[in-house]
Amino acid sequence: MKVPPANNTLVLASASPRRLDLLRQIGIDPAGIDPADLDETPLRDELPAQHAARLAAEKAAAVAPRHAGSFVLAADTVVACGRRILPKAETEQQARACLNLLSGRRHRVYGGVTLVLPDGRTLDRVVQTAVTFKVLSLEETEDYIASSEWQGKAGGYAIQGRAAALVRWIGGSYSNVVGLPLFEVSNMLRGVGFVPASSSPVPT
Repeated sequence: MKVPPANNTLVLASASPRRLDLLRQIGIDPAGIDPADLDETPLRDELPAQHAARLAAEKAAAVAPRHAGSFVLAADTVVACGRRILPKAETEQQARACLNLLSGRRHRVYGGVTLVLPDGRTLDRVVQTAVTFKVLSLEETEDYIASSEWQGKAGGYAIQGRAAALVRWIGGSYSNVVGLPLFEVSNMLRGVGFVPASSSPVPT
């Protein structure tokens, strides 16, 4: 599926600095950032993969009408133990509860991605990564809480920071755990004829 390369403007529908950094890592500098302000509460009986897919699609749908003729990329990251969706930790109590649950266990990280094309068509992907934490001692848990890296992070941890020392094994996309599955996103963009522009970088 190809689109005419007349407009290769990409808008990132996310305020996440991690997602912006990841895109720049593969040579894509969005022309704009326009986050969607949505209620991210899971629906009743909604499975983690469904939750990630729905939020990515809703973010894209909210932002795309404001950028007619552009590519719009939206994403959502969900950390889950079985069917249980872990929160984006906002308090020490939430972060501690997440770490205690993840300690010594394998969990899954679901990355939902939606790409809206300039002609209005959409592409959707859900990427799954398995992650196993070591058994955390009380000291390790409290040291991580003290770092404040958990603030606003799905599952109460940031794998690109100090939590890397807590991860015993990972299966699948590392960048998906950080916030954006780069292999899949790159293939989606390439598959529809998107070529990164060399100008109009997003301001920092």
